[in-house]
Amino acid sequence: MAEPGDLGWDEGLYGEGTRVPGSRTALDDERSPDAAQAENGSGGGHRRGGPRRRAKRGKRRILRGVAITVSVLVLGTAGAGYMYYEHLNSNIRKGERSSADSDVRKSAPNAAGQTPLNVLLIGSDSRNTAANLKLGGSKKSVGAKPLADVQMLLHVSADRKNASVVSIPRDTKVDIPKCTDPKTGDEFPATRDLINATLGRGGPGCTLATWQELTGVYIDHWMMVDFAGVVAMADAIGGAEVCVKHGVYDGPKPNVPGGSGLRLEAGTWPIKGEQALQWLRTRHAFESDFGRSKAQHMYMNSVIRNLKDQNAFTDTGRLMDLAETATKSLQVSEEIGTVKKLFDLGMTLKDVPTSRIAMLTMPRIPDPDNPKAHVLPAPGEADRLWQMLREDAPVDGKAPTSKPKPSAAPKDPAADPAEIGIMVRNGTGVNQDPTPRRAAAVAGLLTGQGFTGAKADGTPEAESRTQVLFPSVDLGGDAHAVATALGIPASAVRKSSEVSGVTLIVGADWRTGDTFPKPEPAAGPPKNTETVMGDDKGACMDIYAPYRI
Repeated sequence: MAEPGDLGWDEGLYGEGTRVPGSRTALDDERSPDAAQAENGSGGGHRRGGPRRRAKRGKRRILRGVAITVSVLVLGTAGAGYMYYEHLNSNIRKGERSSADSDVRKSAPNAAGQTPLNVLLIGSDSRNTAANLKLGGSKKSVGAKPLADVQMLLHVSADRKNASVVSIPRDTKVDIPKCTDPKTGDEFPATRDLINATLGRGGPGCTLATWQELTGVYIDHWMMVDFAGVVAMADAIGGAEVCVKHGVYDGPKPNVPGGSGLRLEAGTWPIKGEQALQWLRTRHAFESDFGRSKAQHMYMNSVIRNLKDQNAFTDTGRLMDLAETATKSLQVSEEIGTVKKLFDLGMTLKDVPTSRIAMLTMPRIPDPDNPKAHVLPAPGEADRLWQMLREDAPVDGKAPTSKPKPSAAPKDPAADPAEIGIMVRNGTGVNQDPTPRRAAAVAGLLTGQGFTGAKADGTPEAESRTQVLFPSVDLGGDAHAVATALGIPASAVRKSSEVSGVTLIVGADWRTGDTFPKPEPAAGPPKNTETVMGDDKGACMDIYAPYRI
C-alpha cells in the first residue's frame, strides 16, 4: 500500500516525523540501549517489521483516511456553495437600465474620489399573476399594463455616511421622454402624462429615464417589486413596527370603493406579510397619496432599524435567507443582476447611521388642469431638492459628511469675449412647442456682454436642461466663460464630440427671461413636504376621520 510520502504528502504530518541523517535530537539521548539496537538491526530489540512498525503504519492509514475524507468534504462543500450561488443568480430577473436616450451624467467624484449612489425603487401594481391577483385587484385588471404606483429614489452619499429617500406621488404630471420597450421593441413617443404610466411605456427603464429628465440626477440602477414580492420580503425581514394614532379600517365607503383592508387598533404594532402590503397600499385612511408616502417611509425606516438591530448585515444565516427571498422577489437592472452585486449594494446602508437617513416626498402644487387629482413639482422647492441630490448635499439640513472636490480651472484660458464664436440653439421644445426666437434672444444677451460672435443656430434641438458644449480641450476655457457670463452653473459645461465649436443649447429649464433661473439656496431641508427621519421611533400616522374605528 502506498505511504503518504509516495502521494506527495509530508509524512511528518501523519506519523512520528523523520530525521535528517546524521542528526541527533533530544529523543536520541533518551532512548534505551534496546531501542538503539533495534534501530540498527542488532541485539534483542524489536525488528523493523515488528508490532511497533505495524502500529505506526496503522496510525498512518487512519490519518490518511481522515485527510482524504476532509479533502472530499471541503471540495464537496465548495461545490455545493458554488451550485447554491448559481441557483441564487438564476432566480434574478433582469432588465435594461434605461429605455431612453439621456444627456444626464454622473455626479463628479468627491475629494476622495467617491461618487454618490442613486437607486430607483419601483412598486408595480401588476395583477398578471395568480398571486398578485389574489393580493389585490379584480379579474378586469388581468392583462392590463402595470402602473408604477410606488416610486422612490434612494440616494446614498458618496462617502456612504448619509442617505435619503425621495418619493414622487403616482399622480404627478411630468414630461415622459421617448421610450423603447426592450422586450418587444415597441416605441412610445414623448408625451406628458402621470408618472405612474411610465412602467407601461417601456418598462422600469422608462420610469428611470423619466426621473432622470425631471431631476437631472443620474440614476445608477432600478429595483422593482410586485405585491407578492412585498409580502415575501416582509416575511423574510421579520416585519416592522408601525404606529397609528387611532384605530383604522381601510375598507370601502359610499362612493369610495376599494381599500387596502388594513385593520389596526390604535398604538404600535408589528406587521409582516399581507398586513405589511396592506399598510404600504393604504391611501384613503391616510387621506392621500402624500399620507401613503409618509406611511411607506415610516415602514422603511422601521425595516432598516430592524435589520440593524438583528445584525442582519453581518449575520451569514440571515443574509442567506434574505438572499433567497430577494432574488425571487425582485426585478433589477441588468448591471446589478448578480448576487454579489446585490450584496454589495445592500452593504452601502450598513454604515449609514439611522439619524442620517431622511425620507421625504417631492414638494408639489396642485395641477391647474386637474387640481383635485393631479399634482406638479413645486417650482423652486422641487428644483432645490433636485439640486441637493445632484450636488450630494444632505436633505436633512445637517452638515455635509462628504467633502466636494475643488473645481478645477479650465486647462486652456478663455479668449477675449469678442473672439469667441458661439452657436446658440433653441432647445426649449421638450414635449411642447419651443419658445419662439429663443436662440436669438439669448444670443442677444451674450452680444450685450461683449460676446459679439454669438449667433442663433437653427439646428433642431430639444433638451430638458441648458448646457454649454465644446469639442476640444483648447475651447474649454471659452465655454466656461460663456456659462459664467449668463450665470449657468459649471456642471452644465461639458466636452462633446457632437459639436464643432462652443455651442449653447437653451433648454426647457430656461424658456423665458434674461436671467438663467436658479433654485433657492440649498440651505436646510426642503419646504412643503413631509420628512421622516430614520431614528424617529415615535413616528405615528394620523387617520382620516371617516376611516377611524
